[in-house]
Amino acid sequence: MAHILLVDDDGHIREIVHYALAQAGHRVTEAKDGALGWKAFQADEFDLAILDIVMPEQDGLALCTSIRQKSTLPILFLSSRDEELDRVLGLELGADDYITKPFSPRELVARVKAALRRYQEIRELRQAAAREPAPNELLSYGPLTLDIARHRASIREQELTLTVTEFDLLRALLARPGRVFSRAALVEQAYGDGHHVSDRTVDSHLRRVRQKLQAFGLDPIETVYGMGYRLKDA
Repeated sequence: MAHILLVDDDGHIREIVHYALAQAGHRVTEAKDGALGWKAFQADEFDLAILDIVMPEQDGLALCTSIRQKSTLPILFLSSRDEELDRVLGLELGADDYITKPFSPRELVARVKAALRRYQEIRELRQAAAREPAPNELLSYGPLTLDIARHRASIREQELTLTVTEFDLLRALLARPGRVFSRAALVEQAYGDGHHVSDRTVDSHLRRVRQKLQAFGLDPIETVYGMGYRLKDA
């Protein structure tokens, strides 16, 4: 059972989502606006957050930014706005997925399940790494290092903060420098087999990864137009 933070100013939507998640065995804490959602997040521990975008007091984008400064837990946006800019901006702020109203409760539960499964795997790896000597599972590219066992990234020994999805995408590229990955192949690496994610979502996540690397003076990922992405040969 996971503890899920649900923040939406529409009481009917909260009722539908709460019921669907409760039926799937999850515990749900509700908040009707972003300010109350932030208070709830600070007061308790959560495994995943579902945020509306347009809300009073504090919108979902601002709340996502605040949460990301404190936690890497999965964040799903749930919004009636289907504008591309909102979707891309939300993903670049660190959200893991985006679901547009009206939505299928079954699809929502399935996406929550997938996000929680991946996040739990990462937490278990971190806990195991803290208890045991770390195996030699490192991927390096110049000053960039990924410690797979501990799920940590660093550049010149400075920590590089990545979401779970960003880490998995970068890991796929670092594992095979020079290989061109289609977006579908990257989705399989980052989300697992059978998960549908749009090309634009993959592009948004990789754009965010590139921005984080460029802040350290690195730009190793290149777009292969009409095909996908690859890591430049070192």
